[in-house]
Amino acid sequence: MLIRCLLVFLLFLSHALRLKAQESGNESDTTILKGIKQYPRKNTLPVRRPVIFPETVTLSETTPLDISVNYWRSLSSFGININQAAFSENWGGGGVNSLALGGQFTHKTDYTRGDKNFVSDVLLQYGKLKNRDQLSRKTADRIFYDNKVALKLSKSWYFFGSINFESQFDRGFSFVRNAQGNEVRTLLSRFMAPGYLTESIGFEYKPVKYFFVRIGTGTARQTFVLDTNLYKTNPKNFGVEPGKSFRNELAFQVVTAIDKDIAKNLNLKSRYTLFANYEKLKSIDNRLDLTLTAQVNRLINVSVAGIVLYDDDSADKIQASQALSLGLVYKFPR
Repeated sequence: MLIRCLLVFLLFLSHALRLKAQESGNESDTTILKGIKQYPRKNTLPVRRPVIFPETVTLSETTPLDISVNYWRSLSSFGININQAAFSENWGGGGVNSLALGGQFTHKTDYTRGDKNFVSDVLLQYGKLKNRDQLSRKTADRIFYDNKVALKLSKSWYFFGSINFESQFDRGFSFVRNAQGNEVRTLLSRFMAPGYLTESIGFEYKPVKYFFVRIGTGTARQTFVLDTNLYKTNPKNFGVEPGKSFRNELAFQVVTAIDKDIAKNLNLKSRYTLFANYEKLKSIDNRLDLTLTAQVNRLINVSVAGIVLYDDDSADKIQASQALSLGLVYKFPR
């Protein structure tokens, strides 16, 4: 019995020693693995910082520099609008077939360098309307060309000289119906009948880019009526003596203009001209052009234009016109 107990104790002791040896071996193996384990570097792709060496270069006064400055600014636009309507013969609401086509071209050039300034404006307009069973007639017809040079005197004042030309492209008629109900037209005007050439010198007040006032103390205007037969239908003959084709006037002139974006995609253009002949200051010519344009997108806009005119050389009363148009407009450079 004692011998059995001794053998069991020896077996238990040998098993315990074997487990201890295994644990010691595992610890040594772990230590070895930790020693040979490789961790990745923090900067796997090292980038060298560039070394900058500033260098000072001295240029002599005679060193040529290939630098140019463009003092010219220009903007052009071309627009076209079409209005068409058609009705069947049995259309109960009434109506008349019609087709209207209009076009406009504008160009502005500005040169500013130091105290010197040059501005050139071109406006060309023409439109035609044709209704069924009626003669065609104009909806717009104007040639406008204005040039101005100015020398800066102070922050907002300039001394200027300008030349302006105005006329029309096509013949203009009045329309009446005769006893048979047919339309009859009478010629009233045509190209260079009338035509106006105006030269002016004076002072310009321009506090901001979008507004100016020109005060032309020395202004001369030549009126041309190259068709000398127009006085038969227009007794006033645009102020030119019947049978003659030219008239010269000396006058005092005031021109004001506004060209400003008053809201997003909404532009206001206005130009007012006062012309007072020194020989008859009681009768002063006045003209106001007003255009409000809403830009729908890059190519489509809607505009409302109006003209109010008083010139006793062409009519005894105030003349007025208004136009609403929706059309395509392309501007360049964009």
